[in-house]
Amino acid sequence: MSHRFDPAILREYDIRGVVGRDLGPEDAYTLGRCFATVVHRAGGRKVAVGYDGRLSSPALEAALVEGLIASGADVVRIGLGPTPMLYYAEASGEDVDGAIQITGSHNPADHNGFKLVLGGRPFFGADIVRLGDMAAAGAWDEGTGQVEFRDVLDAYVERIAQGIAGIAPEVLSTLRIGWDSGNGASGPALERLTARLPGEHHLLFTEVDGTFPNHHPDPTEEKNLADLKALVMAERLDFGVAFDGDADRIGVVDGLGRVIWGDQLLGIFAEDLLARLPGATVIGDVKASGALFDTIARHGGRALMWKSGHSHMKAKMRETGAPLAGETSAHVFFADNFYGFDDGLYAAVRLMAATVRLGRSVTDLRGAMPDMLNTPELRFQVEESRKFAAIDEVRGRLAGAGADFVDIDGVRVTTPDGWWLLRASNTQDVLVARAESRTAEGLERLIAEIDAQLAASGLRRGPQAGH
Repeated sequence: MSHRFDPAILREYDIRGVVGRDLGPEDAYTLGRCFATVVHRAGGRKVAVGYDGRLSSPALEAALVEGLIASGADVVRIGLGPTPMLYYAEASGEDVDGAIQITGSHNPADHNGFKLVLGGRPFFGADIVRLGDMAAAGAWDEGTGQVEFRDVLDAYVERIAQGIAGIAPEVLSTLRIGWDSGNGASGPALERLTARLPGEHHLLFTEVDGTFPNHHPDPTEEKNLADLKALVMAERLDFGVAFDGDADRIGVVDGLGRVIWGDQLLGIFAEDLLARLPGATVIGDVKASGALFDTIARHGGRALMWKSGHSHMKAKMRETGAPLAGETSAHVFFADNFYGFDDGLYAAVRLMAATVRLGRSVTDLRGAMPDMLNTPELRFQVEESRKFAAIDEVRGRLAGAGADFVDIDGVRVTTPDGWWLLRASNTQDVLVARAESRTAEGLERLIAEIDAQLAASGLRRGPQAGH
């Protein structure tokens, strides 16, 4: 037997597609066969499996488990929950060697996919390519595994609540917070978490519903925060928190309804961390504001810029020993008193702790941030065969002109006006551009530089491409 995955679903950081078009139970079964084989050949046996609230997730989970046990893996089924709960089950379970979460993350309701962990490390890039090759060759092991059900929800919630350890409950009890699960997988965990946290908590859309009837579960799109903003303003809350569909990302609005973007949020966490761990390394991604790196340095930290992508971030944290990292896309990673993975619920609890320790409201922290003018992510389609070659061409021209740039992930160019970025998406036939300046005129000049480089490679910014 063998099976060929649609090449489009084998992404850099995960396996993801549209259910019924390029992803289905047969893919899930084959993934189970291949991953069980990889785990076994790495000296392991037990795999934890969880799934999110999408309508297609139970069927994919059943097929995945069938494939895992058919190649000899023992499976720990933890049921429906956020992706970080699956990460927790893997990190805290001494008998667990690997893990797979069935999730479509922040994507539309008809999408789904798989996030994988092996031996406590993200499973991505060449590892995913290897699964595709293994499936095409039918080169998987045979065996008979066992299945057990393990309820980890209460233990997970208890672990998240430890993010406020050491802070007097009477201080935290003054906080008034809004929460929006967006009908995603975080709902049950959020209900249990807020029931045990000090303070006053107002919850939205905690019922898990894979059709996402209230709004799309992507807090990095400001329009999806409208309900949370309305709640915060109506109830005069201190701040509000929202999650994506599998709760590995966080969205935050302050008491005035202003969005605190991922890199701005990381700046708050960095200030809090560096007061306790002077000189620590904090990692931001290549798309982050220059103000973030200035904040880290100003508070005595070592600022490190790295590649975008949650798997790249986790790997770099392990390599450097950094206790904190984050992405503009609002993945925040704590290895300070935590496991080093991205967990929106834990980030929210740490924000509660940070505002108390820093002695300033979230609104005051947001108000103190410098006013920067940013473009959104400008995403436009380019032929797959051209996207990386175009970046190479731009890099060559910049080097020849003596430009000030870094090329850890595409090219990020610094000029007196600010900076601009051009990088190739690892998951789509898309180029991504972004620019930041302190003035509107400077931003226009930066965008003009991007356009000039694209024109020199025979390209131009066309219609915006989706995620």
